[in-house]
Amino acid sequence: MENRIFLWMMILFILSTSIFAGQEDWTGIKIMAGARYDNIRMCVGSDAGVKGGPIADIMFLTKKQFTPGQVLALEIPVMRPILFGAAFEMLQFEPQLTLQFTGKKVDNRSLIFGPGLGVSLHYGPDYNSSLDDRGDPFFAAGPMVSGLIGIRTVNKNNKIRNYGIRIFYLPLFSSETDLSPGTVLGLVFESHFQF
Repeated sequence: MENRIFLWMMILFILSTSIFAGQEDWTGIKIMAGARYDNIRMCVGSDAGVKGGPIADIMFLTKKQFTPGQVLALEIPVMRPILFGAAFEMLQFEPQLTLQFTGKKVDNRSLIFGPGLGVSLHYGPDYNSSLDDRGDPFFAAGPMVSGLIGIRTVNKNNKIRNYGIRIFYLPLFSSETDLSPGTVLGLVFESHFQF
């Protein structure tokens, strides 16, 4: 399963970079880490019965600039889908788009903010499971909404760096578990690095 997931991620990344590429556009990576409340999915970083836990990911990132103050960012998760598929036989795949607005530049820094919209796909056991005692796996999916606020900087090599905080919410729906619909709420710190 993890090989098919990786193949689809690479196809999405190649398509997104060819569609988004332009003179003022860029690609890079996003690194994020934080915590979430999750009353449906198993968390590999928490004990059985704990609703939620830590969250982290590394994502491909490509940005399309429409105006000097408006950017559309596409984020394709890489670390969690590969790690969860290979090590835990689970899937958590959450690509998203963020419409990012940039404020007035002051001393090589600008305020950034904007809404995000994505989708969450899950395959694995519920939060009552542990790595040693797993329940039956199930598929779940749902829309994800988020809000980002942070700072945009440009380094001495003229490469863009963004640092921010994102809050997110998603309901997860499944016909295979009595826990549906599930509620996921979280907060992450994230950094964007231009290649």
